[in-house]
Amino acid sequence: MRRASAPPPAPSRPNRALPVIRGGLLALPLAAGLLATPALTPPALAQRAGAAHGAAQPAPPAQQVNRIVAVVNGDIVTASEVANRARLFALNAGMGPDAVERLRPQVTRLLVDERLRMQEVQRRRIPVTDADVAAAVAEIESRNGLPAGGLAAQLRSAGVQPRALYDQIRTQIGWSRLIRQQLGPQAQVEPARVQEALEAHKARTGEPEYLVSEIFIPVDDPTSEPEVRRFVDDVVGQLRRGVPFPAAATQFSQSQTALQGGDMGWTRPDEFDPAVGRIVSQMPPGAISNPVRVPGGFQIVALRQKRETGRELVTLITMRQAFFAFQGTLDPQAPTAQQVQVVERARALEGKACSAVEAAGRGGDRPVDPGTVPLDSVQPPVLRNILSGLPLNRASQPLIAPDGVLVLAVCSKETRNIAELTPDQARMQILRDRIELTSRQLQRDLRRRAQIDMRS
Repeated sequence: MRRASAPPPAPSRPNRALPVIRGGLLALPLAAGLLATPALTPPALAQRAGAAHGAAQPAPPAQQVNRIVAVVNGDIVTASEVANRARLFALNAGMGPDAVERLRPQVTRLLVDERLRMQEVQRRRIPVTDADVAAAVAEIESRNGLPAGGLAAQLRSAGVQPRALYDQIRTQIGWSRLIRQQLGPQAQVEPARVQEALEAHKARTGEPEYLVSEIFIPVDDPTSEPEVRRFVDDVVGQLRRGVPFPAAATQFSQSQTALQGGDMGWTRPDEFDPAVGRIVSQMPPGAISNPVRVPGGFQIVALRQKRETGRELVTLITMRQAFFAFQGTLDPQAPTAQQVQVVERARALEGKACSAVEAAGRGGDRPVDPGTVPLDSVQPPVLRNILSGLPLNRASQPLIAPDGVLVLAVCSKETRNIAELTPDQARMQILRDRIELTSRQLQRDLRRRAQIDMRS
């Protein structure tokens, strides 16, 4: 989370104005989000959390905190756990504190299912160490430009006890290991099966396929279906009010794709349940479906893109970026001495090689190397135009925003058919399907055998 700098001393103000890129073009959500490596599992937290949520929320009365809301095979789930996980979801989704009460029923069910999963992990003596959780936390901090310990501080500032996230991470790690163990020899995909998938993909060249994300909510007991339906309807409502799909999938979905924010990758219509396939083929990109009843539960899908199988030419770039922060917000007509100095420092990089930009950007609060980026996906268009017009291995002129200056350099550019299926991708798709089937079957069995006492 970005900290506000102390006000600078009052220097003499230079006579020249600085040209500023308006509209927050290169503000934090762009350079640290869009150009950063996408967060997978565990979920990355919004860096604007402190500003969005203000000070920590006041603690509820002790009797409310300690109240038991569910007993799962003898293990209790408390109101405090539910409230903390609801605040965690609201923080990750960029929702206000008023959403916490509305989320309680969904979060209670989620924690019950997680308790069942962790009980099975422990029963099978699958180790998940504190070091495993610490490594995952360090990855989150790295992805979000936070210092060591910054994640816990950010959570506490939003009224969330860090254990809410740590427990979720521990369950995710343990369940993934359990499923791998459950798969046994099936975790190794046979070369003949990979070759069969490659040949089938090639035969479908030109047919439609869809980039889809999903949320799967199981119906373990037919008598609970009306309650689950209300739950998934509320999830859809939250998504359509602007809650990010990956955040909702990570928190609520019981599919293994939840670990990737619900991402199913590129999928053919015949790989869905027939009812879902029909809907997806009629959806425009960007749409979110109503809940669809499928075997085992309800599925919500979001269509991100469409393309023809085997055909998608994309220009991919690698780049380096260096950001130099201002002390205070820039007044273009009266910049401070520090702000002018920052601009001059950035200007000295203009035309330099990628290595110089990388060296200058180290230690900043934005990723120096955002990884491989599809040029057409860069937003807003003005930034895409800047990148497309840059000569290779030569830094841009300073791009000035109210909070600082950004210098970019395109290090490589390649046009590639990214729709071609590689053997590694085929292997991962097959393994993903096996993991998903095993996970759903085991979760359903655990629910069926469990003794669950839900308390109002």
